[in-house]
Amino acid sequence: MGSKEILVSEVGELIKEISGLGECNSASKKMYSSLVRRIKLLSPLFEELRDIQDHLQDDVVYGLDLLRLALLSALDLLKSIHQTSKLYQALQIDKMAPKFHLVTEQIEDALVHIPYNTLNVSEEVREQIELVHAQFKRAKERMDSLDLQLVMDLAVVQRENDLEVSIFKRLSEKLHLRTIEDLKKESLAIHNMVISSGGTPEDFFETMSFLLRKLKDYIMSENPVLDAPEYEKNLSRHRSPVIPDDFRCPISLELMKDPVIVSTGQTYERSCIQKWLDAGHKTCPKTQQTLVHTALTPNYVLKSLIALWCENNGVELPKKEGDTRNRKTGSSGSDCDKAAMDTLLQKLANGNPEQQRAAAGELRLLAKRNADNRVCIAEAGAIPLLVELLSSPDSRTQEHAVTALLNLSINESNKGTIVNAGAIPDIVEVLKNGSTEARENAAATLFSLSVLDENKVAIGAAGAIPPLIDLLCQGSPRGKKDAATAIFNLSIYQGNKVRAVRAGIVPPLIRLLKDHGGGMMDEALAILAIIAGHSEGKQAIGQAEPIPVLIELMRTGSPRNRENAASVLWSLCTGDSQFLNIAREHRAEEVLKQLSDSGTDRAKRKAVNVLELLQRTEGDNS
Repeated sequence: MGSKEILVSEVGELIKEISGLGECNSASKKMYSSLVRRIKLLSPLFEELRDIQDHLQDDVVYGLDLLRLALLSALDLLKSIHQTSKLYQALQIDKMAPKFHLVTEQIEDALVHIPYNTLNVSEEVREQIELVHAQFKRAKERMDSLDLQLVMDLAVVQRENDLEVSIFKRLSEKLHLRTIEDLKKESLAIHNMVISSGGTPEDFFETMSFLLRKLKDYIMSENPVLDAPEYEKNLSRHRSPVIPDDFRCPISLELMKDPVIVSTGQTYERSCIQKWLDAGHKTCPKTQQTLVHTALTPNYVLKSLIALWCENNGVELPKKEGDTRNRKTGSSGSDCDKAAMDTLLQKLANGNPEQQRAAAGELRLLAKRNADNRVCIAEAGAIPLLVELLSSPDSRTQEHAVTALLNLSINESNKGTIVNAGAIPDIVEVLKNGSTEARENAAATLFSLSVLDENKVAIGAAGAIPPLIDLLCQGSPRGKKDAATAIFNLSIYQGNKVRAVRAGIVPPLIRLLKDHGGGMMDEALAILAIIAGHSEGKQAIGQAEPIPVLIELMRTGSPRNRENAASVLWSLCTGDSQFLNIAREHRAEEVLKQLSDSGTDRAKRKAVNVLELLQRTEGDNS
């Protein structure tokens, strides 16, 4: 069998193998399915090439060899999707999009080098290949958008302690982890990953274990007869329910029966805080802040939530002293909710600064607590009033307002309401000039709102990217991560890549790469991988002289960092002899050879690709 025949056969077999891969049921499903579908459409070309393979010209053979390498990369990526933990894929979803994008670039580049218009194939096949090439070209020019609801849910899981069942319901559906058997398979996949990958998922192992436990709790609650041993069921019947911390009085630590709000926004059992005040204290017991006034406002919303929790858990509802009315638990909950909400909105709209601050703080807490509250608050008309308070001269009120909007934006329908209320320019202003906490939560809010593609455009046009870069440079560790996540998401839109580059994103990212103790290396490399695909981004990265630090990361970094550094280096060196020469001067070949032997699958592919480019240019120069 001749070399041309072998090459055509290998490429044909790769397409056949990829076409026969099983369905993907993970966070990467959309990207996986799109790539497989496009590769399948190449099949007719290779069926006809088998008849003319002996007559292929050298330029065709070169293009086919490039396609062979690209399809090998694609096959490795697609197989890894099946072998890797679904939870790990979800936690790494922002890294998966660049992987698929780079494979798409490789295939499109190979198709450019195949002069299929000159091949002696049928007109029907030629038209189909032209169509496939056009699809790959379009896909190359844009990064696949992420499932941002999934990203938000996972961010909340990693940042918050008091989590809603609805989050785990969505994760169960999106990740196809719906049964105990699914979770057993997922647990095995995580175990195998840790053993075979040299510890790649260590950073996420605790989060994955937590998610597995919570998903099991959710699935068991939906199907209580599944897999639960009889002794465990009996034990659960006699176990006393754990009282949520928010339902306990901070003074007595007992379940509250008459919760009231003091001027700092904290809630206490009425009798306990009254005794505190009667003893002559002028401060809030929990925060030690001075009380502006000693009025006690009934917390009707919390009271109704306590009543509902008591009813659902078989706990007798606490009664105030002298309350001898015999009524059904929680029967007046909705009326109390409405009355409390009306009171809060009145304070937001017409109250003095202290009342506005307290009301915004209460809404912030309510919006964080559960999904029903987010719907109720929005329907009551609170969002426009909160947007107005973004311009408050009181920094604490501003913090409460932007954080309340962040919590409300978790609800998909609320995102449009927030944007339609004109919030984006005001949130950007908070991002520029607010307190540290306000700026961090403003960044997180912009990330949440950018779920909608049109909002990516509006947020970028409102000038959000420069202050996000400033937060990335100057913020707290959490603030830097919020800023990086927002920049990454906004940069999915091509126009924002240019804005980020022109606003000076590259030098801070390079600095973060050099700060080994800063904890931002993953985020910096992910953003670099996105903007490296844009011509201005590639130029800016090149001007920052990144190759020495990229090579150092490939030598000493974690498996994930070595992989991402190789990816950025590949983007720089593709089609640019200048960067190839710089890489050679810094002895990149030695590191690349090590990486091609010991790196992750993707790192090995990138290392091999750059080595081939180096060898090719060395041959051209000799």
